[in-house]
Amino acid sequence: MRIAMIGAGYVGLVSGACFADFGHSVCCVDKDPAKIEALEQGRIPIFEPGLAELVATNVREGRLSFATDLSQAVQSAEAVFIAVGTPSRRGDGHADLSYVYQAAREIAAAMDGYTVVVTKSTVPVGTGDEVERIIREARPDADFAVVSNPEFLREGAAIADFKRPDRIVIGTEDERAEAVMNEIYRPLYLNQAPILAMCRRAAELTKYAANAFLATKITFINEIANLCEQVGADVQDVARGIGLDNRIGSKFLHAGPGYGGSCFPKDTLALIKTAQDFEAPIRIVETVAAVNDQRKRAMGRKVIAACGGSVRGKTVAVLGLTFKPNTDDMREAPSLDIIRTLQDAGAKIRAYDPEGMEAAKGMLQDVEYARDAYDCAKDAHALAIVTEWNMFRALDLERLKKSMAEPVIADLRNIYRAEEVRRRGFTYVSVGRV
Repeated sequence: MRIAMIGAGYVGLVSGACFADFGHSVCCVDKDPAKIEALEQGRIPIFEPGLAELVATNVREGRLSFATDLSQAVQSAEAVFIAVGTPSRRGDGHADLSYVYQAAREIAAAMDGYTVVVTKSTVPVGTGDEVERIIREARPDADFAVVSNPEFLREGAAIADFKRPDRIVIGTEDERAEAVMNEIYRPLYLNQAPILAMCRRAAELTKYAANAFLATKITFINEIANLCEQVGADVQDVARGIGLDNRIGSKFLHAGPGYGGSCFPKDTLALIKTAQDFEAPIRIVETVAAVNDQRKRAMGRKVIAACGGSVRGKTVAVLGLTFKPNTDDMREAPSLDIIRTLQDAGAKIRAYDPEGMEAAKGMLQDVEYARDAYDCAKDAHALAIVTEWNMFRALDLERLKKSMAEPVIADLRNIYRAEEVRRRGFTYVSVGRV
């Protein structure tokens, strides 16, 4: 099928490349000329394992192309996906839908013949209704349907998630549109990926509800970790003990410095605002968001406590800046609040991350960036592990100890065994363990 993907950011580029790999003809459209030029030259603007190879293969095979002008791509497309950003709106926390609505206006002007317009962006309940109104107002004669098809991609594992999804959610009550969507996803039938058809508003809400629930699991285990520290229990034992219950599951039960990234913070906030607008407040999610915000700075205070209560004039080495491994995404990363807390307490910061340092430079001030983990730790009074990149899981502890000014490790991801690190002569603190 012929597909136009409006937006060549994280969701749009991954989705477009995967659809092309299914055999569809896909044109990814973006208003940023520099981004399109880079893509045409084979340079990928984001870090996602396997994406560069996937894009290159499908460009070479003629199934994937890029453009800045959407008119031709939309005119020839049977399905047009809207995959633009929906950041939190400044001032009130609602999702900023201006990019979605602008895309709808431009699609309306360009489409020709029956067209399925698909919102892939994460949008609040009722957005599809407004997209439909915008198009209908601009083109009363148009033959089209608006579908909600939310994405459920994990950064760092997006290609696998797209090709082997837990489920595909299609929000429409238009039979022709549902048939088009089924044809687009037909290559996944062999994987027996369940396709869930529902009304458009239910599909829109499903995305927010899923992210809010996962954020709640993370926050729950972080709260349990606090209790474990007070009563002398190990949160990893507790997490295993409850995670083996198949009603609960083990995923997202890893205690740490809180959630970040491009999805959970803005989506929980947007859900909170939507629920308040409809006079159906979701108190659990309100608490989750508040606790998570407090959690990040609390992790900074944990590092300070590990240093004897003061870091003034001391150097703290921070390993890991991105909100999770296998991405270069710094949005809402816990490291930002942790570092600022340490700086407020008088610490000097030296940091290292294999992918996130360029983005971090625009978000943090007065941070020295290192060449690698050992360069980062040199002469430091404490080492804080903030993101659990694989390269940090087997550091040479003897080498670290010799190079550091003081042997202090604050492991905020629990990637080391406490007894092993302490046996090497380190002061060691972790999360939810004593």
